[in-house]
Amino acid sequence: MHRKHPLTSIILCVALWSLAAGSLAQKAAVPAPCGPVPTEQQLRWQDMEMYAFIHYSMNTYTDEEWGFGNEDLALFNPSDLDCRQWVKVCKEAGMRGIIFTAKHHCGFCMWPSKYTDYSVKNTPWKDGKGDVVRELADACKKEGLKFAVYLSPWDRNHAEYGRPAYVTYFRNQLRELLTDYGDIFEVWFDGANGGDGWYGGANETRKIDGKTYYQWAETFRMIRELQPEAVIWNDGGDRGDLRWVGTEAGNVGETNWSLLNHDGEVTWPMLHFGLETGDSWVPGETNTSIRPGWFYHDTENEHVKSLSKLMDTYYKSVGRNSTLLLNFPVAPNGRIHPNDSLRGIAFNWMIHEVFKNDLARKATFSASNVRGNDKRFAASRVADGKPDTYWATDDNVTNASLTIDFKKPTTFNRFVAEEYIRLGQRVKKFSLEAFVGGEWKPLKDCLVEGSDGLTTIGHRRIICFPTVTATRLRLTILDSKACPLISKIGIYLAPELTSDIPNSGEKKSSDLHIFFASPKQMMIDFDQEQTITSFRYLPPQESRDGTITHYTLWASSDWNNWKKLASGEFSNIVNNPIWQTIKFEPVKARILRLDADRLASGDRMGYGDVEVVTD
Repeated sequence: MHRKHPLTSIILCVALWSLAAGSLAQKAAVPAPCGPVPTEQQLRWQDMEMYAFIHYSMNTYTDEEWGFGNEDLALFNPSDLDCRQWVKVCKEAGMRGIIFTAKHHCGFCMWPSKYTDYSVKNTPWKDGKGDVVRELADACKKEGLKFAVYLSPWDRNHAEYGRPAYVTYFRNQLRELLTDYGDIFEVWFDGANGGDGWYGGANETRKIDGKTYYQWAETFRMIRELQPEAVIWNDGGDRGDLRWVGTEAGNVGETNWSLLNHDGEVTWPMLHFGLETGDSWVPGETNTSIRPGWFYHDTENEHVKSLSKLMDTYYKSVGRNSTLLLNFPVAPNGRIHPNDSLRGIAFNWMIHEVFKNDLARKATFSASNVRGNDKRFAASRVADGKPDTYWATDDNVTNASLTIDFKKPTTFNRFVAEEYIRLGQRVKKFSLEAFVGGEWKPLKDCLVEGSDGLTTIGHRRIICFPTVTATRLRLTILDSKACPLISKIGIYLAPELTSDIPNSGEKKSSDLHIFFASPKQMMIDFDQEQTITSFRYLPPQESRDGTITHYTLWASSDWNNWKKLASGEFSNIVNNPIWQTIKFEPVKARILRLDADRLASGDRMGYGDVEVVTD
């Protein structure tokens, strides 16, 4: 029998050990986290991408956006309330969950709360035995959608609002919602707090300090205990898990960091753009409505957002490292209006149409640097379809490029990039170039004017640009907080879209003779008398300065005798700068006068547009 010499065995062992050591040496370490990182709850929430708001309350029957708190309970008696229809519409519109306005500012409760008489239990609907929250929670569970609740901290009905007793009442109601209706994915608190209200018959104005009055820390502890998987959205007081993006117009800043400081003042720029140096992970949620208002109004049936507007909203929310919370108001009959449902379904179809064919799947990838030359961090990881793999560079490399080679001329107009945010948000600036006609050409059409690069990626960044045909595309990370971690790259060809909202037939400002009698007084002269039925005001869109919050509208036929048509408040106009409609009895007049009784800021009234509706 042949035996190995001992020396041969030693040499063989040394050789095998050397090979193993060489293999281990090529295995690069996983990158360390960079700055604050998201919780598992925040990651699950971010992956939802789109979910629905449902606004339905007493306001639906008073044709208001904000109820005063003294609305007659007999008004709530829908003829065909069907939560299953709401859920099916939202599901077909691509929504993955629903947040329901269980109680809006008027204080009316859409569930039979045992702590107040001002609820569905004292309405004609189902002889007081109905529970809208229960029906919606059950319908969501049946259709596989997640469920969440909106509970307004402000209550214009409750006699104790503004006093310590109300905080106990508020928490008792919150406990009911968080214990009786199953799993809740988000708890939503509005930032509108304090002001005039019925308050049990007091009919007065009450002011509170939104940061201290509600004792948010204790309320948050209760939420964590009762619904540990939920995220908290809070537009006032203590920091929640999510932040408002500073507008209800449906967009977040092109630069969008998922960071804020835990303590200290939060300014509008911080809400809209995040804070690069923030010490806490607080991503932005973009909320907007499919109509101009949050609640249903007959006058808005022909003003449902167009498909092109909805896609623009998608690109400027989900495509800018945010989620999209899209509102579907319920009509007085208890169902979502067909105009809203059809537009929502078309929206979801168009998203799928745009992103159904990823041109990057058949491309090859190369990078200027790969972390430790380790295949686990290779450029090709951006297209392997796995959420937990990514292209990464060495620790000291924060400027690197990744090239996508299509092998043949390929036409595209959308670019998608995603960071591996489990280890933090890193990319500060990047650029895109297409290889056309034998040379690299920057895609400058996707840049903000005056900028030489694009900023922030985060969970998802979608870049839109005019259609280009190229053989290669290059992503260059120009600056990053630490080594960039890119988990996905996608390239798409989107069909062209045009506006599809029908013409309202109303006379816009371009058709009207408008002049200002004073900085706070707008005059509209028609040259001849005509019957006027309503007036519409669009506030300035680029600034809050000049936005009218309180108004008086007058009419005259001779410049001397003026008839007061209406006065009041444009509720929530600062946060939601949309068209405001002033309705009144039809009147014959030649001149309209709009007085700005109060402005959000500034000394001169401003407007984006005005419309006058005439017979």
